[in-house]
Amino acid sequence: MTERDETPFITLDRAEWAALAEATPLPLTEADIARVRGLGDPIDLSEVDTIYRPLSRLLDLYSEATGRLHDATSEFLGERASRTPFVIGIAGSVAVGKSTTARVLRELMARWPGSPHVELVTTDGFLFPNAVLEERGILQRKGFPESYDRRALRSFIWAVKSGAPQVAAPVYSHITYDIVPHATVTVKRPDILIVEGLNVLQPPWRRSEGGFSHAISDYFDVSIYVDAATEDVRRWYIERFLELRRTAFARPDSYFHTYAALTDDEAVTRASHIWDTINSPNLVRNIAPTQSRATIILRKGSDHAIQSVSLRKL
Repeated sequence: MTERDETPFITLDRAEWAALAEATPLPLTEADIARVRGLGDPIDLSEVDTIYRPLSRLLDLYSEATGRLHDATSEFLGERASRTPFVIGIAGSVAVGKSTTARVLRELMARWPGSPHVELVTTDGFLFPNAVLEERGILQRKGFPESYDRRALRSFIWAVKSGAPQVAAPVYSHITYDIVPHATVTVKRPDILIVEGLNVLQPPWRRSEGGFSHAISDYFDVSIYVDAATEDVRRWYIERFLELRRTAFARPDSYFHTYAALTDDEAVTRASHIWDTINSPNLVRNIAPTQSRATIILRKGSDHAIQSVSLRKL
C-alpha cells in the first residue's frame, strides 16, 4: 500500500486490492460479462473477480454508511423524510472503458442483499442536438463541456437527488450521432443511480448572467475516474474505430456510414486525426484535470487491466 503525506489518496496496487475480494461473493457469470462488455474492452470474469468485486463491496459500505447518516440526521431533526437515491458518478476519457465499468457495477450492485433498484444514465443524452451544435459552430467539439445542456443535466440530477418519484432523461443514438427526437428514458426513484460521462466531474462554471452554477458532482455520493496512459487510450480508440467500421458504421442508417468503405490504412489515418484534433484536446484540457475531484481512481495498464486503485482518504 502506498500512502504519501502530500496526497489525499491511498493507493493499493493490483495484488493488494485483489486480496480484498476474498470475503465478497461474485454473483456474475461469463454470460453476464459478455453482455455488458464494451467494444474494445477485453474485460473478463477474472478482472471482475479481482477488481470489481471488492469495488462493489466498498460502494456497498459507502451506501450503508450514507443510509446510517440519513437515519441519524432524520432522528435528530425529528422528521421522517425518505432517503434519496445513492448517486455514483463515473468519468474518464473516450475509449478508456468507463461505460463497461458503469455496466459491470450496475450488474454487481443490483445483486447486493435486498436486490436494490439500480439505474444507469449516460450524459450523452444531454448533448445538444446536432442542429444546435451546428448553429453554434461547435459540432466538431461534441463531447467538450460546452456541447452539453448542462442546465438540463443539473436539473435532472437535482430532481433525482431531491427524491422525485420519476425523472425523464433524453436519449442519444450512437448510430445517428444525435439526440433521438421525443424519446426519453424514465428513472423511477432508484436506490442507486450511476451517472456515466466524460465531464461529470467538471467544476462549477461561470453563468453568463454572473455567478457560478452548481457542479453536478455536488450531488454525487461517490465518484470514480477511470484513468490510463494517453498513448494507450489513443491506441484503444483507433482499435475501436476499426471495429466500428466493420459493425455499427456498416449500417446504412449510421451517421458514419461512409467510414465503412475506408481501407485499414485510411481508417487508422482518419481515427488518428479525430483523436489528435478532438478527443485528445478534450482529454487534456477538460477531462484529465477533473481526476483529482474523484473519490476513487481506477488506473489501467496497457492491456486494459486495472493496475491500481486510489481511494480518497476519509
